[in-house]
Amino acid sequence: MRRPVALRLSAALSTMALAAATGALLAMPEASAAAAGGATGFASQNGGTTGGAGGQTVRATTGTQIHQALCGRASSSTPITIEVEGTINHANTAKVSGDSCNTAAGVIELKQISNVTLVGVGSGAVFDQLGIHIRQSSNIIIQNVTVKNVKKSGSPTSNGGDAIGMESDVRNVWVDHATLEASGGEDDGFDGLFDMKDNTQYVTLSYSTLRNSGRGGLIGSSETQLDNGYVTFHHNLYENVDSRTPLLRGGVAHIYNNYYVKLNKSGINSRAGAHAKVDNNYFKDSKDVLGTFYTDTTGYWQVSGNTFDNVTWSSPGTENHPAGPDPKSNTTVSIPYAYTLDAASCVPAIVTSTAGAGKGLKVSDGDCSTTTPTPDPTDPTPDPTDPTDPTTPGGTNLSLGAGADGSSKASGTSYGNVRDGDLGTYWSPAGSTGSVSVKWPSATSVSAVTIREAAGAQGVIGSWRLLNADTGAVLKTGSGAGGISFPATSLRKITFEITGASGTPRVAEFETYAG
Repeated sequence: MRRPVALRLSAALSTMALAAATGALLAMPEASAAAAGGATGFASQNGGTTGGAGGQTVRATTGTQIHQALCGRASSSTPITIEVEGTINHANTAKVSGDSCNTAAGVIELKQISNVTLVGVGSGAVFDQLGIHIRQSSNIIIQNVTVKNVKKSGSPTSNGGDAIGMESDVRNVWVDHATLEASGGEDDGFDGLFDMKDNTQYVTLSYSTLRNSGRGGLIGSSETQLDNGYVTFHHNLYENVDSRTPLLRGGVAHIYNNYYVKLNKSGINSRAGAHAKVDNNYFKDSKDVLGTFYTDTTGYWQVSGNTFDNVTWSSPGTENHPAGPDPKSNTTVSIPYAYTLDAASCVPAIVTSTAGAGKGLKVSDGDCSTTTPTPDPTDPTPDPTDPTDPTTPGGTNLSLGAGADGSSKASGTSYGNVRDGDLGTYWSPAGSTGSVSVKWPSATSVSAVTIREAAGAQGVIGSWRLLNADTGAVLKTGSGAGGISFPATSLRKITFEITGASGTPRVAEFETYAG
């Protein structure tokens, strides 16, 4: 029986708020988070990968706060779990200095540190055009996050164009339930989604989605850099990727139960003496999914149980050595850990329902079905300070006379209806979710919001996020309409984003107050 691959967080009530211009960083009691079941694959070897288990848990809504959490530890190896919510971008990611960290602006820098878990919680964590760089570090867990559109050329640039990049003596990294995506290839300014080089070992990528990229990822940056390896890829979705799923130079990779759809040029590229064990994967609508490509320095593979659905193969050549059209093993690869294989026929359904951020950390049960771990760390303990009584705070409603806009509006409704002081008019999104904003021509201090639902629609609004639209920082999350309070924030635009509802919401008023 397979043990669920999940990070189960026992969220505790916040006990301390660290003031920061970019938002609130919440410190929680020690030992509030741990990786239940432990890392799988090669990340379970070499002493295992536990991340920040046993340490303090903090909440961060900006990149600067992530760096502050790292720099605020007693040492560079003090365990810590950083729960991330909201959009992390260049505008809110600054360099922070300290004895326990080595950070940089414009990138999440996990450098010369150990024993860290970075996990998306609440309504999600999105690293927008901002990469995660792991360097000279060990025992790192990254889970339930989205990293998208990281560029190496154009503007803005981050992390050499890699969504997640590891280099320089990295050991024991587990990346799980992540979504890594680009919007094109190298000519469009993007590089790899998941790169390992310069002596990176004992890594597992599991239950993740990698899509819309020229390059899925590499292990080793040149034909002579052969000190990387011991990497496991399982239950991942690769979709619309040109090549490198992965590119393996030297070392050993175990690649099982992945779903590959639309690999446009080549797929698993084993070269320079690399050894890949390729078990029970499902390849669909793709080309040259396994072999040695673009070099005459060949690699090796052991294959079993794979399904090739509408896969085409090119002819062999001096620098082109496809394993197909009838792939056969040309080596044997020993795997030192226990694992359970889903049948390849189950892989499309299993992977589609489990891979990526925001999937509730669902995993395969090892028998062609999924299981949902509990408690779900994407549903944190409700904050008892979130009021639901829609009484009016003291002071003037700052929304009166302000501007308004949003993501969409249903026919017959208007954004302006949420700041006109009239409970008889309302805004509705085009569907059950959407966002509406109040904005001012100059910075305005806001510390309280009241959301009022129109008559006949009370109780429809479910989960929501309140955002500083200037920076993308999450000011508060919760569920249901009513009053919302948060630390006073100076901003020009504030957004109420409905992420869940039992029907079509009707927001009659989006009131804002200074106190």
